[in-house]
Amino acid sequence: MITALGTYRPIVPLLAEALRRTGQTHLLELGAGAGGGTETVLAALRAQGHPAATITLTDLYPQPAAWADISRRTAGAISAEPGPVDALAVPEHLPGLRVIFSAFHHFPPTAAVALLRDAVRAGTGIGVFEGAGKHWGELLLAGTALPVAQLLLTPFFRPFRFSRLVFTYLVPIIPLCTIWDGAVSLLRMYSPAELLALASLADPAGCYHWQTGKKSHWWGPQVTYLVGWPAAA
Repeated sequence: MITALGTYRPIVPLLAEALRRTGQTHLLELGAGAGGGTETVLAALRAQGHPAATITLTDLYPQPAAWADISRRTAGAISAEPGPVDALAVPEHLPGLRVIFSAFHHFPPTAAVALLRDAVRAGTGIGVFEGAGKHWGELLLAGTALPVAQLLLTPFFRPFRFSRLVFTYLVPIIPLCTIWDGAVSLLRMYSPAELLALASLADPAGCYHWQTGKKSHWWGPQVTYLVGWPAAA
């Protein structure tokens, strides 16, 4: 759904600037899950002056089947690290501008600071993006528009599974879980001020340039973001 709705298009200019500042063409996605939205981000980056942009998907719990499908569709421009990758201690052999989409709210403050600190320690850029703005309007959308969109889009999700149809339309477990997950995720999200406070704890020496805020999507919701790169860049 994140891919179909183009949730992260508004923050692509931020990513493009971070790539320029750090001299990178490669994104290293942490906590990638099934990779939702990554194809949209790659296409938008390439359209905004980064034709050589590539992405590597990583997660503590790899999803090789979903990632193989994305890699095939993008002719290898989006690849994947097959083994588990801890976002709090990224191996040195995985370079690139680190990004995390729709997953930062899963990290309590101590772990969130550790994730940011690991990027600072490695001297690499980092971008944190949540596909919502954390306000009551979006909480309402999570319980109304989101499940309706899911009902409309489910037949087009790939790879196709008959079981997904069963548990969406006949026994609507998936829509109910989506409403619950969306509501709880919104309540757990960090505000821009909280993100900046976490960044200050991760970078007490002020070695990084940090920016945070919200970007509005054309169809209503906002994307909350934190982006940082070495000040020397």
